[in-house]
Amino acid sequence: MKFGASTFIWASPFSPETFHLVDKVKAFGFDILEICIEDPRTIPAAETRAYMEARGIQALVCGAFGPNRDISSEDSRVREEGLAYIRTCVDFAVQLGSPLVSGPMYAATGKTRLLTPAEKKQQLEWTVENLKAAADYAGEKGVKLAIEPLNRFETDLINTVEQGVNLLERVNHSNVGFLLDTFHMNLEEKSIGDAIRAAGKHILNFHSCENDRGIPGTGHIPWEEVSKALQDIQYDGYVVIEAFTTDIKEIARAVSQWRPLASSQDAIAAEGITFLKSVLR
Repeated sequence: MKFGASTFIWASPFSPETFHLVDKVKAFGFDILEICIEDPRTIPAAETRAYMEARGIQALVCGAFGPNRDISSEDSRVREEGLAYIRTCVDFAVQLGSPLVSGPMYAATGKTRLLTPAEKKQQLEWTVENLKAAADYAGEKGVKLAIEPLNRFETDLINTVEQGVNLLERVNHSNVGFLLDTFHMNLEEKSIGDAIRAAGKHILNFHSCENDRGIPGTGHIPWEEVSKALQDIQYDGYVVIEAFTTDIKEIARAVSQWRPLASSQDAIAAEGITFLKSVLR
């Protein structure tokens, strides 16, 4: 396994002013820095890649899917913008050396509505159509797409692995799979272990988050169950800690984090990787 930390633990957006995070995760023993492409204009790809490669840290790319980047929107212009954004993330993945792009790219994060069956059917059809187009583009570039089910408070479309598998079957592209996140699974799955096993070979990326998004190992996520399930499917991929800081008000509001969850953001990463390496290896 390769262990990573998300830039969201400390900063938003990522830019040359936050290159020191590369040195930080290296010092803590991580292999990866997961970089969110919030504003593409803030990330000089060539400079970023050179800085990371010089320190032996790999980049993973994830997306930020706001209201104007929604491939399932009723507005065709928004759907087009959402697809264009996914393609931009794929381009960044190529430039940064990331083998995949992760995120809840099927809809805008925070879009929660009780739709009629007909409305839901149409939303899924738009999602499938655009994910097929995104997968075609990513496949030409040698990049995979890792789709993340979110909890019910953040999306009304894909909450569970079962729903995600259905979506993957409809998209039917070999370079499209899952990003699973223990924080979301803790809310939506009857059994986290069974969900991981059901996702199986489709898992491309894995977010190892505590139930409160604090330090992994300090809450009630059943980590031994998680470890056993990952062993059962012979997962040997990426394991990334994702957490957020109240210092960034916009992000804190988006994820409903109203208080610090550890003594410091560094503690989430440093203590988290120590725990994860002990339980997952």
